[in-house]
Amino acid sequence: MIGHSKLMATILILHGPNLNLLGTREPYLYGHDTLETLDAKIIALAKSLGHEGATFQSNAESTLIDHIHQSEADFIIFNPAAFTHTSVALRDALLAVNKPFVEVHLSNIYRRENFRQLSYFSDIALGTLTGLGIKGYFLAVRYAHYYLTKQEGASHYGSAQNSQAH
Repeated sequence: MIGHSKLMATILILHGPNLNLLGTREPYLYGHDTLETLDAKIIALAKSLGHEGATFQSNAESTLIDHIHQSEADFIIFNPAAFTHTSVALRDALLAVNKPFVEVHLSNIYRRENFRQLSYFSDIALGTLTGLGIKGYFLAVRYAHYYLTKQEGASHYGSAQNSQAH
């Protein structure tokens, strides 16, 4: 059993390509907060819930794959960004590590161009949050907390990658 003085779990937030430009890239679509500001808010929220928050951003698919493979996180929140619609390799990496994860998108991918409406991740994620801006990340952290602490309201039936209950 984990003592009250220790953090309960590690929640990894992975940001895909071009998210390093948050705050300057199309702010009408993605908002005015920078990635550094967003990460600080996410880490603070995770800590307030008793967890360690870790964030990582890369524009390189292989770097994200390596980070997924090497991570000791208990839960992953993933914004695959443009890789949402193209990366079977990232999908396979998430399946290989078999960790619970939520897919997050700042914009509503279903209100955008047709090619952006396909996700290689949503069917293997526990859930998706799309179109809620940075608040989607905060909701995902709260959901991770509920999931990790087995609280009522969290889905524990497992993801499509693991048909056994968690």
